[in-house]
Amino acid sequence: MTFRAVEVLQEVDLILAEDTRTSAKLLKHFDINTHMHSHHMHNEHKTIDGIVQRLRAGENIALISDAGTPAISDPGFLLTRACVEAGIEVDCLPGATAFVPALVNSGLPNDKFVFEGFLPVKKGRQTRLQLLAEETRTVVLYESPHKLIKTLGQLVEYFGPDRPISVSRELSKLHEETIRGSAKEVLEHFVAHPPKGEIVVVIGGKK
Repeated sequence: MTFRAVEVLQEVDLILAEDTRTSAKLLKHFDINTHMHSHHMHNEHKTIDGIVQRLRAGENIALISDAGTPAISDPGFLLTRACVEAGIEVDCLPGATAFVPALVNSGLPNDKFVFEGFLPVKKGRQTRLQLLAEETRTVVLYESPHKLIKTLGQLVEYFGPDRPISVSRELSKLHEETIRGSAKEVLEHFVAHPPKGEIVVVIGGKK
C-alpha cells in the first residue's frame, strides 16, 4: 500500500471491494473506516448504472480488488468503460500486478510480450493454445493452482517439450517462488510438488 492509496481510501465516499471480508482486514490494518459495497464479477453488470449515478451526483468512489490491480483479470473494466463514456474522471493508482514481476524475473524477453490472462476453460481453449503456440513474442498467462498441471501438460503438447517457460507463484508474498526450465521440466517439477497460491506462467515465444 502506498501513502497515496491509504489517503484516497480514507477520503472517498465509498469503497467498492471484490470481497468485503478480505478488504475489511486491509482497511482495519490502515485504520480506514470508509463504507464498503461488494463489487465483483457476479454483480458488476447490475450495479454499474447506480454507481455511475452516484459519481455524477458528485461522490468520489474507489474500487479495490482482492489481489493485483482492478481490471487486470479482475472486476473493473466494465465500470471504467462506463465512467469514460459518461465523461467521469478516472484515476488509477499504481499497485501490485502479478504479471509484471513474473515477466521481469522469468529471464525471458520482455521488450515485447502478450498478456493473455486466463485461458478459456473449455470452449475455444484448444484453438487459443494453437494460436499462442505460433506467437513469437513472450506469452503471459494467469492460472489457478488446481489447473496448473493440466495447463502445463497442454503447453508440452502444443508448444513442445523444450519451449522455455517460467512459473511464478505467490509473488510479493511470504512463500514466493519461481521455477524456470523447459515445459517438460517445469511440468515434472509441479507433478512432484503440487502448487498452491496465485500463479503466473511466462512462455518464451516461438523461434
